[in-house]
Amino acid sequence: MRDLKIPSERHPEKAHRVDNAQPKKPDWIRVKAPVSAGYKQTRDIIREQKLVTVCEEAGCPNVGECWSAGHATMMIMGEICTRGCTFCNVATGKPKALDTFEPGRVAHAVAQLGLKHVVITSVDRDDLDDGGAEHFAMTIRAIRHRAPDTTIEILTPDFLKCDDSALEKVVEARPDVFNHNLETVPGLYPSVRPGARYFHSLRLLQKVKELDPAMFTKSGIMVGLGEDRQAVGQVMDDMRAADVDFLTIGQYLQPTPKHHVVDRFVTPDEFAAYEKAAYGKGFLMVSATPLTRSSYHAGDDFAQLRSARLAKLGRG
Repeated sequence: MRDLKIPSERHPEKAHRVDNAQPKKPDWIRVKAPVSAGYKQTRDIIREQKLVTVCEEAGCPNVGECWSAGHATMMIMGEICTRGCTFCNVATGKPKALDTFEPGRVAHAVAQLGLKHVVITSVDRDDLDDGGAEHFAMTIRAIRHRAPDTTIEILTPDFLKCDDSALEKVVEARPDVFNHNLETVPGLYPSVRPGARYFHSLRLLQKVKELDPAMFTKSGIMVGLGEDRQAVGQVMDDMRAADVDFLTIGQYLQPTPKHHVVDRFVTPDEFAAYEKAAYGKGFLMVSATPLTRSSYHAGDDFAQLRSARLAKLGRG
């Protein structure tokens, strides 16, 4: 395990734009409206099980494509978050008590949808002593019982106000992929992710590897918030220092006029350059496109991730 080294200094990022003038949305960021029968079937199953999805709550641009294929990212522990990140469209406020039957309903929906790979995420629950760690673990165990052949990817909060036992609970439940997003470069945390701490999130990812070196770890950032290429490269280096296996980079899209504005739309060529650089730094898997999101094509990406590890071990 490589030590996670904190750089001595950071290049300051551009101040985020305070006006509401948005750059024109380019053609490569546009998607079709969801209309397929598969989309409607997925929606009906989600409604029937009274579940929440990040696809809807966060206004994901890929919802039509993913739901048409029967893929949905379940968001557990309610639809109200205790944080107020300026990029996120999930409601902020006082959450309700946990629903103890939710893990079973999630597992039932996974089985109904016939998912080979599922992504489970959540709101931040700073109101809970363990940040919702046991609820994550219960959900993983319920899916293992109800759909034993389904691989499980989790996208967790940072458990900032919890002791180490919270993370241990989640890792002990043995998800196949542990994802926690850094979201942006550290210089933009005060304006984009004010309730979080960059190096805490990095350390969380490193701890996962210390607890279970075989577990795949994943993290992602958005671009177009006001960062520069040098800062993105430093984030990549920080992630590799924490032994992160899989990196995602996608274009930030402003969900409402009240949210952080889009500084610019990053071109597909720039995304391709980020992908090449990331592979050069040693990531096993990289997804870097304008429409990349944490759970976009997650099942196919997981298969490639496993193959990449086997290939690496074979060369060793």
